[in-house]
Amino acid sequence: MTDTPVYQTEALIAEDIDAYLDKHQHKTMLRFITCGSVDDGKSTLIGRLLYDSKMIFEDQLAALENDSKKQGTQGQEIDFALLVDGLAAEREQGITIDVAYRFFGTEKRKFIVADCPGHEQYTRNMVTGASTADLAVILIDARKGVLTQTRRHSFLCHLIGIRHIVLAVNKMDLVDYSQSRFDEIVADYRAFAESIGITAFTALPISGFKGDNITALSANTPWFTGPTLVEHLETVELDNTADQARPLRMPVQWVNRPNLDFRGFSGLIASGSVRPGDAVRVLPSGKTSTVTRIVTLDGDLDQAAAGQSVTLCFADEIDCSRGDVIAAADAPPEVADQFESTLVWLDDDALLVGRSYWLKLGTQTVSVTVQAPKYTINVNTLDKLAAKTLELNAIGVAEITTDRPLVFEPYTDSRTLGGFILIDKLSNRTVGAGMLHFSLRRAQNVHWQALDITRAAHAALKHQKPAVLWFTGLSGSGKSTIANMVEKRLHALGHHTFLLDGDNVRHGLNKDLGFTEADRIENIRRVGEVAKLMTDAGLIVLTAFISPFAAEREMVRAMLPAGEFIEIFVDTPLEVAEARDVKGLYKKARSGQLKNFTGIDSPYEAPRNPEIRVDTTRETPEEAATRIVDMITGNRDDSWMPTI
Repeated sequence: MTDTPVYQTEALIAEDIDAYLDKHQHKTMLRFITCGSVDDGKSTLIGRLLYDSKMIFEDQLAALENDSKKQGTQGQEIDFALLVDGLAAEREQGITIDVAYRFFGTEKRKFIVADCPGHEQYTRNMVTGASTADLAVILIDARKGVLTQTRRHSFLCHLIGIRHIVLAVNKMDLVDYSQSRFDEIVADYRAFAESIGITAFTALPISGFKGDNITALSANTPWFTGPTLVEHLETVELDNTADQARPLRMPVQWVNRPNLDFRGFSGLIASGSVRPGDAVRVLPSGKTSTVTRIVTLDGDLDQAAAGQSVTLCFADEIDCSRGDVIAAADAPPEVADQFESTLVWLDDDALLVGRSYWLKLGTQTVSVTVQAPKYTINVNTLDKLAAKTLELNAIGVAEITTDRPLVFEPYTDSRTLGGFILIDKLSNRTVGAGMLHFSLRRAQNVHWQALDITRAAHAALKHQKPAVLWFTGLSGSGKSTIANMVEKRLHALGHHTFLLDGDNVRHGLNKDLGFTEADRIENIRRVGEVAKLMTDAGLIVLTAFISPFAAEREMVRAMLPAGEFIEIFVDTPLEVAEARDVKGLYKKARSGQLKNFTGIDSPYEAPRNPEIRVDTTRETPEEAATRIVDMITGNRDDSWMPTI
């Protein structure tokens, strides 16, 4: 058994803290994760690395020894896992739940390690930890061999683009340091790894608890000649080293304009290098210029490369803002708005096909809709399975469409410009992570056709301002009745209008849609697109739809110029609407004959801040229609209301 080293922190810390910090400041940094199945020893391994690298202070060590006696799982010996498992629930259950980040250093390199949870239900946390890692240490319990989570985490690491894989066969002390057992596990893992595209990995026999082959070769494994885990971590090539050889890519994070005499563009260089005098191109606009200065807090630089945060100044006053990408002029990335992507779904609520989410890629944020998945991937069998949506922890391939062009590169070429997250617009939860494969050919072949007659010209001919009057409310609230009265009054006043009614649209344009959440979302998306085209023609469009989801109403609002979407909430309590039940729909829904009926077994998300609210328990349809027309035509003192 490897002797446990006598614990002693580096003497330089006490002798000269400034010298110690300066020494460590100039070391390279490796980010890596530990992952694998439950109880494979991930937290123990990290605790051992922290201990052996002398990154624990005396008071922490004393607390660890005390906690090990109370809560540890190693008898009277130090339980290194307690250094990482900081949550009370983690210590009680002896498992990792959240991603724990720890820093440590050796004489040659600095490290940030993420201890990722092994339970399947916390896969989303594992993806978070892996997203910035250069290397993955995949642990396997020597007694159990390759398990389901081993495969899942290996697949995710490969999917996320981690190029360096270490297969750490842990707890070798519990199998008597058997070489045959080690070779058997490595052979099993290699067969799986090759099937998913992992062509190379480094296999190590270790014991995180005993310290075998962690910092020094162990006498217990004379058949293993190295390298040790720490030696491998110290010498593996960093990702940003390879990135420096690629063309320049710098997403703009901030326009630095402290005074009238200075204008620079700040960001982290994702790949390549740049010097004053280099020609650059700003995307998506395509404008070109020349770099005049590379500014940092410590002064101007003659050159900057991937991994450095800098401010670039240009020779020309070109438009460049947050979200744009500064690239080498002769080797720019692509720009598109339709892509094939791989998605890892991270939310308890399933993907809603057609719903508009925020997509964040680098410093770019755009609105995106996801199509029904082409297939999902069973990580155990690697089978491609048909699916209509993505559930928690599912991995699938789907096409996505953004509302404006996105500067990107395939994820295999660039994590920064190929990896993205999806954010729910209402809750701001991160619901998915994804990797762009390529832009769709139809996106490359379809271009906007310039038209001479503009929407402003159409509106001027009709002597009105285009608008969408979006009536929303429960079935039976009176939306269609009030909308019809409003259109009649506007028509009498000489306005050019068109009314899109929910029932009428389902007889033609949307006759192929049902009433599931996904179909309701697609129903409103199509209506929104039609309404937008009608406003481009200069019309005032009235729509009467339940439109139960706030996200889709906001999606339509975002399609239109500011002030042209007027949300009118026909606010009728459920009991009142159900009492009216003109079409007998509530009765059918209550008896189970009508599924997914809003207000009964499907939710209605009431508007929080509608432009107009109609309380049908206090106001007749005629009174409501008159008030709405007066407000939108400017006949009432409501200066905040856009007039038509």
